[in-house]
Amino acid sequence: MYQPSSGGERERFIFPVFFFFYSWRSGFLQELTQQLMMAVPVEEAIAALSTFSLEDEQPEVQGPGVWVSTERGATESPIEYSDVSAYRLSLSEDTKALNQLSVLSQEGKEMTSVLYTYRSCVKALPQLPDSMKQSQADLYLETYQVLDLEMSRLREIQRWQASASSKLAADMQRFSRPERRINGPTISHLWSMLKLLDVLVQLDHLKNAKASIPNDFSWYKRTFTQVSGQWQDTDSMREELDDLQIFLSTRWAILLNLHVEMFRVNNVEDILQVLIVFVVESLELDFALLFPERHILLRVLPVLVVLVTSSEKDSESLYKRVKINRLMNIFKNEAVIPAFPDLHLSPAAILKELSTYFPKFSSQTRLLTLPAPHELPPREAQEYQRHYLIINHIGAIRAEHDDFVIRFASAMNQLLLLKSTDGSDVEWSKEVKGNMYDMIVEGFQLLSKWTARIWEQCAWKFSRPCKDASPSFSDYEKVVRYNYSAEERKALVELVSYIKSVGSMMQRCDTVVADALWETIHAEVQDFVQNTLAIMLRTTFRKKKDLSRILSDMRTLSADWMANTNKSESELQSSQHGGEESKANIFYPRAVAPTTAQVHCLQFLIYEVVSGGNLRRPGGLFGNSGSEIPVNDLKQLETFFYKLGFFLHILDYSATVATLTDLGFLWFREFYLESSRVIQFPIECSLPWMLVECVLESPNSGLLESVLMPFDIYNDSAQQALVLLKQRFLYDEIEAEVDHCFDIFVTKLCETIFTYYKSWAASELLDPSFLFASDNAEKYAVQPIRLNMLLKMTRVKLLGRMINLRSLITERINKVFRENIEFLFDRFECQDLCAIVELEKLLEVLKHSHELLSRDLSVDSFSLMLNEMQENISLVSFSSRLASQIWSEMQSDFLPNFILCNTTQRFIRSSRTVPVQKPSVPSAKPSFYCGTQDLNSAHQSFARLHSGFFGIPHTFSIVRLLGSRSLPWLIRALLDHISNKITLLEPMITGLQESLPKSIGLLPFDGGVTGCVRLVKEHLNWGTKSELKAEVLHGIKEIGSVLYWMGLLDIVLREKDSMDFMQTAPWLGLLPGGDGQIVTSQDGEHSPVVSLFKSTAAAMISYPGCPSPTSFHIMSKQAEAAACHVSLYK
Repeated sequence: MYQPSSGGERERFIFPVFFFFYSWRSGFLQELTQQLMMAVPVEEAIAALSTFSLEDEQPEVQGPGVWVSTERGATESPIEYSDVSAYRLSLSEDTKALNQLSVLSQEGKEMTSVLYTYRSCVKALPQLPDSMKQSQADLYLETYQVLDLEMSRLREIQRWQASASSKLAADMQRFSRPERRINGPTISHLWSMLKLLDVLVQLDHLKNAKASIPNDFSWYKRTFTQVSGQWQDTDSMREELDDLQIFLSTRWAILLNLHVEMFRVNNVEDILQVLIVFVVESLELDFALLFPERHILLRVLPVLVVLVTSSEKDSESLYKRVKINRLMNIFKNEAVIPAFPDLHLSPAAILKELSTYFPKFSSQTRLLTLPAPHELPPREAQEYQRHYLIINHIGAIRAEHDDFVIRFASAMNQLLLLKSTDGSDVEWSKEVKGNMYDMIVEGFQLLSKWTARIWEQCAWKFSRPCKDASPSFSDYEKVVRYNYSAEERKALVELVSYIKSVGSMMQRCDTVVADALWETIHAEVQDFVQNTLAIMLRTTFRKKKDLSRILSDMRTLSADWMANTNKSESELQSSQHGGEESKANIFYPRAVAPTTAQVHCLQFLIYEVVSGGNLRRPGGLFGNSGSEIPVNDLKQLETFFYKLGFFLHILDYSATVATLTDLGFLWFREFYLESSRVIQFPIECSLPWMLVECVLESPNSGLLESVLMPFDIYNDSAQQALVLLKQRFLYDEIEAEVDHCFDIFVTKLCETIFTYYKSWAASELLDPSFLFASDNAEKYAVQPIRLNMLLKMTRVKLLGRMINLRSLITERINKVFRENIEFLFDRFECQDLCAIVELEKLLEVLKHSHELLSRDLSVDSFSLMLNEMQENISLVSFSSRLASQIWSEMQSDFLPNFILCNTTQRFIRSSRTVPVQKPSVPSAKPSFYCGTQDLNSAHQSFARLHSGFFGIPHTFSIVRLLGSRSLPWLIRALLDHISNKITLLEPMITGLQESLPKSIGLLPFDGGVTGCVRLVKEHLNWGTKSELKAEVLHGIKEIGSVLYWMGLLDIVLREKDSMDFMQTAPWLGLLPGGDGQIVTSQDGEHSPVVSLFKSTAAAMISYPGCPSPTSFHIMSKQAEAAACHVSLYK
């Protein structure tokens, strides 16, 4: 065969062969593919793909993930309102302003991220020793260059807030001008204003809270003073520095600037009042579907109140539209508002602090009497605590979760049944899809409410630190680590599990429900514009030309006349103008959702109909004061108006689910890292790890299935760090913590698993009579834990990686089993031979726990691990570690120090013992014994029964533990010991014979036993041979002990052999005869076991699907050979 001698020759030889094989294989596959395509139509082949399932048995015990799907899914609607101009509603200027506000809000969020993640650079600056003072100028220059990069970001924030305040104020002033194109802001416009205002408020609050920023700026200004002497024309730079210093050092500088910009030219009280009315109504009516929108409303409301009451006009006009009691109730009920993961806002605190900057607002005494969270009296604080703490609501949340999951599954089953049914009834189809839509909306509302509860509980905890903590604890430990009780952590874990499980359930069905959602939204819109508006045009608005025109515009921009099923083409054109008076229209189900622009225009037109564009109209948006619209029509308009607000969130399905299930804020602690002056907190202070640890240490076994849910918090926080905050160093910190925490988690989880199975095995092996006699047998019972779900986890999603948890658990459990066996052997080696019974019992418990665990996990063979720990793997090794230790104990302790009690057939320790130096008995966790303290005590009570002697029970244990492999070695060692003893004692006995008298006369018969013994002792005067005599007698005792124990061993082996024979005899065809002799069964040519294997082999060989028939044939031959050996032996 040709063998290339060099790499080049090898490549020249391999490449043509590989190219030939590849070409042949490609051609073969291409030909095979063509044949398959000719045999099976492409449509059928594609349809067949849907029948394949890639799912395995892994349970869903984690939150939602992201996957790629080729089916239709809900997608994000465009936000640019590019099709608004096609509707000719004078909204082009408004949409342009909307886009501008949206861009500013997005830029502001990026600025907020920069400010929130800002960390002091001064801590990292080096300090020059005295020997390097000559390099101080260079150090100042380098320091200036480093700090200038950070200060440039702050300058950018300063410029941006000035620009954003100016544009927001100009946008508000636009609605006060006579030449405005539309009467008032649309709902989308109101939301855009509020979102930008919220960004400005958060940015201002963050600037006030970050103490490191002024500190770094002072260093920056100091270094600038040192290095600016080298430059020319630094006046502009100094002026810029002064402006930045004023901006950074002035509290609420952004709001003060916004107030100046708003009231620079025109008064904007009317639009501010409209915003306040909208905020109050939205909060009272729960208009916001998502909790971030609700939090935006809560954060901007106190700022809006301050701005509108600090204007030049009379502030009482506000309270004519919104009663002050409504504002007071909102501020009082919402004592703390989440702002950032570890920062909160308090409306009362904001109002009090801003009163010093806005003098006119200081006259609002009722608003200023509201107490801040830290000022609450104990009784009121308890009331707020009942509201904010999840533990007080977890029962209701649990009921909501269970009820929703059942009804959602039922709705999904109905939808799947509908999809699989051809020609289904239209009404039934509409009912099923409408029910599915209602379930999705309810699911979003539940997720929003639950996630908001977590946000608000965190904000409450941050506002009320633990008062009983030690002074040495950091601020973060006071608000997180020692501020959550065990029950509060359990409730939080449970709620996190509900959020993640429901979110995962809803995300999995995204592509299934997309058509149903779009069709339902389409039907809602068409029913409103073609039926409801048609009735209004014929009745209420028949003689009101302006309002009729608006309603006709609504029908024009939204009606889908092609979906109308009961009108001819000529009738469709006339019905579009409101002249049709026939029955209600019926529509084809069409999965065509409205665009963002259509929703925006519909909301604008409804607002125009209701308010007439009057910004000063008293009452709320749908208040009936001064309105000519009947109450019923107004209610229909209001209902559809609020439905429009939900549509965009429903259409943007995946993004909505992701927003509502995002719990990454539970990890972030940037503010407290700065205030505590540490680089990072230990993982014991990390709330996600606290939740994992709580589950692992909780006696509630039902929580263990949720142990992976808190790790989704790390996934969410990593996503926020990279996508929202855009800071790689935060992701690195999260990754480092996750790596460390997951290692600890696997270790602790394996300890829990091992302890559970160990306790289960020890409980099953307890003597039933002991349990019957016990007064409290329930404490020995083990409560079942559903670990099989975790043991099936082969794909744990963690920071974009898939981790095989089952493999890690298997690896760790194998190690724990070996450590346990090693510990038991070490423990036995520190005790005497009487502990062999306890060793066997503990190994039996360990073996049984291995059998129980093997049902759910593929662990190594127990016999393999036992032989490995006994160093008995080699085929030529017969002296195992245990056999060597038994022989060592017999030599050093048992034979010298134990004496025989023939009556009880036991060896007991002599009172005159030779001290044996042994190491202290090692201690370990209860899991290395029998699992729990109660089970350990129970099994120890049995072990103590055999700890004071050595006899037949111990011999049985030795036989079972050593087996047929090492027991002969031990017997051989004992026989050699006897031989050595005899050889050693023979000259000693000869020496003792020299000390004996030559003869002893006949003892007097009248002396009695005592006298005769005394007479013999007088003749036997050993003199200097007394020590030799004691050694000889001791050696003879050892020989006798060995021989007697050999007798006990023979009894035990006979009993064991008899038991083995009684169990195997029926399989070998051996039966007891009439005279007590053993006879062979004459039922067939072979014994039963041979016949069984032969019939099995014949059946398997004849079976065409048998993977290896020869193995069964070999097994039958082995069984026949074994039977022949038994016959010869017999």
